[in-house]
Amino acid sequence: MSAAHEQSRKRRRFKSFLITTDLQVQDDLEGLIVLRRGFICLEQDQGRIRRDALWVKVLDNGLMVKIEKKYLLEVAGDVVGLVEPVQDLDVRLALLGNVDALRQLASLPHGAPLWAQIGPQNELAEAELKYVGPLSGGGSAVYFGVELKGSAAGKGAGSGSYKGVRYFSCPDGCGLFLPVSHIRLRRWSSSSNADAQEKSRDHPRRGNHAANGHRNNQERSNHPPPRHISFHRHHAKVSVNLDGAVHGGEVRFCGGLPGRASSGTYVGVLLDAPVGNWDGFYKNQKLCHIPSPLYGLLLPVGSVSAGASLVSSHTRCLVAPPEMVPNVYSTIHRCPPSQAVKPPPLPPPKPSQKPFPARPVPPPKPQNLSPAAAPDQPQPANGFHSPFSPLRGETGLQTELEVGSMVEVNNPPLFGVIRWIGHISGVQEPVAGIELEQELSAGTDGSYLGERHFRCPTNKGLFIKLRNCRRDSRFPVPDKPVNQVERCNSIAFADWGSERVDEHTPPVEGAEARQLYEGPKRGIQGHLNSCYLDATLFSLFSCCSSADWVLFWPSDAAASPSSKQAQDLLRCEIVNPLRRNGYVCASKTMALRRLLEAANSNAGFTNQEKDPEEFLNKLFQLLRVEPLLKIRSVTQPAQECHLYQLFPPTRPSSPTSPASPLDSPIAIASPAAMRVASVQALLESSFLHGGLKFVEAPSCLLLLMPRFGKDFKMFDAILPTLSLDITDLLDDTLRQCSICQAVAEWECVQCYGDLDITPGQLKQYCQTCNTQVHSHRKRTSHNPVKIAVPQGQWSGPLHYNRQRMSLFAVTCIETSHYVSFVKHGPQASDWLFFDSMADRDGGENGFNIPQVRPCPEVGRYLGLSQEELSRVDASSLRESARRLLCDSYMCLYHSPELSLYK
Repeated sequence: MSAAHEQSRKRRRFKSFLITTDLQVQDDLEGLIVLRRGFICLEQDQGRIRRDALWVKVLDNGLMVKIEKKYLLEVAGDVVGLVEPVQDLDVRLALLGNVDALRQLASLPHGAPLWAQIGPQNELAEAELKYVGPLSGGGSAVYFGVELKGSAAGKGAGSGSYKGVRYFSCPDGCGLFLPVSHIRLRRWSSSSNADAQEKSRDHPRRGNHAANGHRNNQERSNHPPPRHISFHRHHAKVSVNLDGAVHGGEVRFCGGLPGRASSGTYVGVLLDAPVGNWDGFYKNQKLCHIPSPLYGLLLPVGSVSAGASLVSSHTRCLVAPPEMVPNVYSTIHRCPPSQAVKPPPLPPPKPSQKPFPARPVPPPKPQNLSPAAAPDQPQPANGFHSPFSPLRGETGLQTELEVGSMVEVNNPPLFGVIRWIGHISGVQEPVAGIELEQELSAGTDGSYLGERHFRCPTNKGLFIKLRNCRRDSRFPVPDKPVNQVERCNSIAFADWGSERVDEHTPPVEGAEARQLYEGPKRGIQGHLNSCYLDATLFSLFSCCSSADWVLFWPSDAAASPSSKQAQDLLRCEIVNPLRRNGYVCASKTMALRRLLEAANSNAGFTNQEKDPEEFLNKLFQLLRVEPLLKIRSVTQPAQECHLYQLFPPTRPSSPTSPASPLDSPIAIASPAAMRVASVQALLESSFLHGGLKFVEAPSCLLLLMPRFGKDFKMFDAILPTLSLDITDLLDDTLRQCSICQAVAEWECVQCYGDLDITPGQLKQYCQTCNTQVHSHRKRTSHNPVKIAVPQGQWSGPLHYNRQRMSLFAVTCIETSHYVSFVKHGPQASDWLFFDSMADRDGGENGFNIPQVRPCPEVGRYLGLSQEELSRVDASSLRESARRLLCDSYMCLYHSPELSLYK
């Protein structure tokens, strides 16, 4: 063989084939192997290739077999990946019958409107395309990542991540990855009936693909004219006449009856009222899902009318998707004239059973009580919408209604999902914001009196007192919810467990730390509102040892057994395993939360949201360790504490906008884009205006950032100072004169804001400079204060090392969820991002998947000065940088040298 031929053979792409008939192959290792018609296989390079047979790898079972060529049909490589994840072989073969349609779906742009089949009943849901491609694991199978929309929101699994890898972003519970067989292009159009039939031919489904579009003209002429039905969202709203009374409902089945070829078209309807008599089955074959026979009807298509009276005239008309009309024509219904019926006034709530807490749906933001729509406004602070810890109703039957609950109001009922619960001006009791299933002429888009509370389509938002809501009667009363605290310590978490490590394990750094922590199922697993604890412990202990002294603080086991138990648990079950294996199970932190709850009179540590400062204060009290900080004020003796809350100046100074530095690594905007404060400036300002000094230099300094809620931020961003200079904040220590660098003897609070003298720094002077500075007419009213100077003879400029502390972690908060950024090495880019609830495996009784990922990009921003950052274009910030700079909650500093003495 020539070298050129050998190179050509190596470059040749392996071919893909489809097995065209059922086969049985005898293998020496596997025995008899059954290969099904429709299996996909990939040619394997096994040296010299025989002319009559090929060695192939069967993708459906992973086996390597030799198959005669006459049983193989070559398939284009770009199509194989699309049909590989389709498990139904009949559907796979039917899809391969229209390769052009498959390629068209694969080339759809992000944001394309789709129908998605979800759930065991293959319910059609409105969706939007977010991703097309393979998932992690190295396979070639192509999946379609979609975001569920409308009433299907919250019925998905996750938020765009798979096995710890994020492919797109969407609200939690709205993301799904589906094979090509489970999506359809959704067309809002009024094109001909042939268009819908074409969609049906392009996307066959098992059980009906043979029937679609294969009737001859004679058969077609024997059928009555097609019934015109308008579909809104993914279920058509229709009405039926029963004994002179008109009842509304949704189409759940449309087609011929099994075993009755000449039966014509029947429609299965899920009624809005309990006046039905059908359970969704026909001759023991399930046609659709009906929760109760009282709500089901199976009728000839001629007995069903389009629900024009039930849907607002503003509803757009839509070609019925062929998946919902498998054996009948898909037709167009003209939009009715404007005859929107005014809804009757809402009566008091009727008696109802125990409310039904539906699975949490990640809500949009808060909403309103009047039809007046308004532009987007900042979210108010009195709304409650977290899917992790939803606010429940306060009294009576509403004790289990929460954000995400499926409810009904009015009589006849209007059905919807609670998207927001909170208080509205002028209403004394809690109000629920509901996204209705159908439009209401008096409905809103989620706004009330110009204030947005949540988002929903126009005319679907309704605001009503929470006590007037009742659970959706179309669904059975749910089982008693699982006790998540007990579940966390049960065998349910066996596969997520982490091992105890008794040996003291110091933290690693640099590339070794990144290798240890990076990836999914890394860090500390979150569970039941534990993010405040997870982020704080990961920040303190993952890559820094300055707080390790609390793990070995001497305690009397006899006098305080809970302290000894908590210390042992923290050291051997959490910190050491985290540093050794890079992962800690939620059952370990739950054990610590139980101890904290037992040691404190106020309950809530095991299941409620807490703040990091409350957690740390209670933890250090439980461990009986000495306080981290000793701070003295001018008028009071020294006080001891574990954390310090920064207080901003009375008015933030407006950032200036000089020319952008040529060597800045960040895009600079001009004029000033953000109001920025550095941690250095905030700490100095807080101490100066409070008359405070550190009694001794701390080895570990935990600083809480000033926060006043989303709508009252004094600063757009806070810059965590990498090296915090606390020299001038120490009591009874030598300090330099701000002007001549001699030993300072005076300090002046009024001079702090004077831009003529070393702007942005504390002002302290020697005797000579103090006299000169305050002889100026602008400063004659100042009151400088004498400061203590250590004993000794001091003359001339003062030269000494300043006391600095290094930033080693930042804990951030966004929408009640805490995450952390941790410095893991000496390089500016050595930063890790940790989220204890980054992904989810399963639903309500599933498991959170913690994740750690490198974020070297934040180092570029931390290297900027306060002035440079103030001129950064806020819209250019990457997500990680935005969270670090705009959502910082606590900055953690340490002095490695001093921690050795702790």
